[in-house]
Amino acid sequence: MSETEAEDSELHPVYTFGRPPQNRRQFLTKSLWIGVWLVFLSAPVKDLTDGRHTALATVLGSLGLAVFVVCYLTLVFRYTTRILQWGGVIASFGLLVVLATALAFSLGDPWLGLFVYASVSAGAVLPMRYALWAIPSVTLLMIVVGLRDDGLGDLITNLGVITLLVGFAMSGVRQLIRTTIQLRQARATVAQLAANEERLRLARDLHDLLGHSLSLITLKSELAGRMLPTDPAKAAQQVADIEQVSRQALVDVREAVSGYRRRTLAGELAGARTALTAAGIDADVPMEPPAALPGEEAEAALAWALREAVTNVVRHSGARRCTVAFTARQTLAGPLLELTVEDDGAGGSGAVAGNGLTGLAERVEAVGGDLETGPGARRGFRLAARVPLAKATVGSPS
Repeated sequence: MSETEAEDSELHPVYTFGRPPQNRRQFLTKSLWIGVWLVFLSAPVKDLTDGRHTALATVLGSLGLAVFVVCYLTLVFRYTTRILQWGGVIASFGLLVVLATALAFSLGDPWLGLFVYASVSAGAVLPMRYALWAIPSVTLLMIVVGLRDDGLGDLITNLGVITLLVGFAMSGVRQLIRTTIQLRQARATVAQLAANEERLRLARDLHDLLGHSLSLITLKSELAGRMLPTDPAKAAQQVADIEQVSRQALVDVREAVSGYRRRTLAGELAGARTALTAAGIDADVPMEPPAALPGEEAEAALAWALREAVTNVVRHSGARRCTVAFTARQTLAGPLLELTVEDDGAGGSGAVAGNGLTGLAERVEAVGGDLETGPGARRGFRLAARVPLAKATVGSPS
């Protein structure tokens, strides 16, 4: 989508900024975030309570301020989530600017801070191409109104820069949240496409595996049916062939399914990087598995070890950094491939293993390896899983 299309889409009923509160906690959080900006109302409120104005001016100023706050909260609380009718947005924003101008011009400089709210509203609600001129226009209007009592330099230094920067900062935050939402939608789309592609691949593989076998079974069944009345011996041979083909097809399907279910180091390394990064942990993880890999069962055991270790780091360690490394070793018992996962978190003694580590140790030992867990070299926790390598895969001792 081009930038122009993205801006034009804001004039239609779409989400333009953030999302509506889904529960009480989100409602309170958003109310608190919006309420922080009400600090600029302290000057107008103090001006009303100081008794500097007549009773009529105080009453009209209070009413004007109340209507101004209602318009502002309506804009930033309601229309920053889902905009269905732009007429209400434009009317509320126009009324906001008119009230800020009238109150500041009639009641004095303490009311100039209302233009900050108008600038924030422009940045939070209006499309970017309109906010680019609306925010400077509001700032310029504030300076023109303020020139009645103050000098140009004081206005620009005190409120002009604040009004301008706050408006554009809100536009930046709004655009950032829009981009974040689009990225989340894109990630969900990519995940869905990947799942669809995997289904298609599985369908193609099963078709390749079963298409020939089922066609052969159908053909031989027809032959057996025709031979059965005249030549039962040949019909029996066809039935025996059908049984053999069926058994082979069943073996092929089982091997294909086990291949889909088997854990691989390449897949688990990618998953480890994603999980650690999502948890805010600095991940030192190899991009690819080592060139020297053990057999399928041993590789699957290492993949399970990597998954279990990373899961524990994410859930329990409170670590800031996690390091994953592979080392090929030559021992008296033969060549080994060692996987180490070490973090700098809370650590543990490793004296009492949980169910996950116990099952993992049994899985590694089943392929002739061993599992070692305990405190890291400096702090944190360290897991080391070793599985045997074929002698030809290790060039030299490490």
